[in-house]
Amino acid sequence: MAARTKSRRRAIDLLFEAEQRKVNAGELLKERLAAPVTEAPLNEFTADLVSGVVDNWNQINDLLTTYSQGWTLERMPAVDRAILRVGAFEVLYSEVPEGVAISEAVALATELSTDDSPKFVNGLLARLAEVKPTLA
Repeated sequence: MAARTKSRRRAIDLLFEAEQRKVNAGELLKERLAAPVTEAPLNEFTADLVSGVVDNWNQINDLLTTYSQGWTLERMPAVDRAILRVGAFEVLYSEVPEGVAISEAVALATELSTDDSPKFVNGLLARLAEVKPTLA
């Protein structure tokens, strides 16, 4: 697994954990940076992804809700929410090419979630990439 893919997975793990524990993802990130719980501390790319999601939390959630066509965030599997938040951040706010961000999110959904999740993640992130130029 490539280094950036591992970093994305760790960001998804952290966002998922924060949601399951009902704690702020930004605070959990600060805790993990100060006192790592794994042999390898969180790297800069993982921290940037989590920070980016947290900094744009409301807009990301609003856009995911708006373009998910009949699926509320609460109805989605928790792991899909984490994958979509990281993917949406990369598609909308980062320098990562949109196709790479979507492909990585789909691969992680294939590995971590349900059989239907990769198609859903692909469609929703592709839609965000499509409407990105209209967002201010």
